[in-house]
Amino acid sequence: MRERIESRKAGIAVIGLGYIGLPTAIMLADAGFNVVGYEIREDVVTKINSGNSHIVEPEIDHLLKNVVKSGKLRATSNPEDIRDRDIYIICVQTPLKDDKKPNLEYLEDAVRTVAGVMKKGSLVIIESTVPPMTTVRMAELIERVSGLKAGRDFHMVHAPERVMPGRIFKELVYNSRILGGITPESAELAEILYRSFVRGQIFRTNSTTSEMVKLMENTFRDVNIALANEFAFLAHQYGINVFRAIELANTHPRVRIHTPGIGVGGHCLPKDPYLLLSSAREDFGLIQKAREINEDMPLMAKDLLFDALKTINLPPEEAVVAVLGLAYKGNSDDTRNSPAHAFIEAVRDDVAEVRSYDPYVKGSHGSIEDVLRGADAAVIATDHAEFRILNWEELGKLMRSRILIDGRHLIEEPPEGFVFRGIGRGEY
Repeated sequence: MRERIESRKAGIAVIGLGYIGLPTAIMLADAGFNVVGYEIREDVVTKINSGNSHIVEPEIDHLLKNVVKSGKLRATSNPEDIRDRDIYIICVQTPLKDDKKPNLEYLEDAVRTVAGVMKKGSLVIIESTVPPMTTVRMAELIERVSGLKAGRDFHMVHAPERVMPGRIFKELVYNSRILGGITPESAELAEILYRSFVRGQIFRTNSTTSEMVKLMENTFRDVNIALANEFAFLAHQYGINVFRAIELANTHPRVRIHTPGIGVGGHCLPKDPYLLLSSAREDFGLIQKAREINEDMPLMAKDLLFDALKTINLPPEEAVVAVLGLAYKGNSDDTRNSPAHAFIEAVRDDVAEVRSYDPYVKGSHGSIEDVLRGADAAVIATDHAEFRILNWEELGKLMRSRILIDGRHLIEEPPEGFVFRGIGRGEY
């Protein structure tokens, strides 16, 4: 196997062609491997095989067209097309159930698919974010389905992704990687593979440590964002601008406070703390409380909106609200766990109408002028670059009332003639 990987002769199957799987497949194909992407969504398979991406990401269209045209990458929905590959990389979602427990059905289905077509000696890599001990359990599942023995007849590794939408291809190359093998040899083989395109450091460990590291990284961020959000609540009580206070506090050489906002979204931060706690034998209050604070931030934006409506004596049930941004982060079409949706759900039944506009997301109003025409309030829910340079003096002329709620700190100086409220902007 080592020689086949080093010579780029190893055949690779990537299971799941979403925000992580497709870029990973492209990088491996660009490195010279023959890659087959397995995806159950037929429309996605058709689009990829035509050289077109179904996700928005800088560079992806150009890179995808090149590897499809070269024949190094093709997509399929037929599991027979990935039979007897040398390497299987699983990049499927691991969402939460309604009770906040991990839903590993997609992962288990993918592992069963791989177990049914893999050959002796294959290397199976899970890039999905999973609770501790999951890779070991998935190796046991492969053993039951295939009859092969982990560590002897096949290799297994957890290799968590560490990229951010909008920077995926750069970070796939230059970010460090953690490779957790069920055996040292498994991790060693995975390092040879990832070295085909990774320029950052690579650290080898065991699979459970790797799983824990990934969850710790995102839990750290979530807890620190919650602290910043709690500072924002206090700023409203004390009548100060929390962003100015954070800027000053961060001049201390050992302080780095995160940025508060309308909420935490994406595929990692809203669920990874729950994955970390899912098998814990006791309660961990700090992590749980941080999650609750971040999940409540859309309700803070709702409170600011209703306070502004009260200021102009407009009953909420008569108000038309325009939400600017549906993606969870700026300059992206990724709406997974977006706080914008949580905000919309929170206000939908209390106002006359909720509209939305996002230049990156299909299905919203056609233009910002359309969404603001006749509206009473605009709520900024995503930090798209376009929203930073809006001419509110002109846009305000389209609105019935002029209320502006800033959930992402894009407005430094409130436009004249508007009733302004912003998360953490206690001076207003």
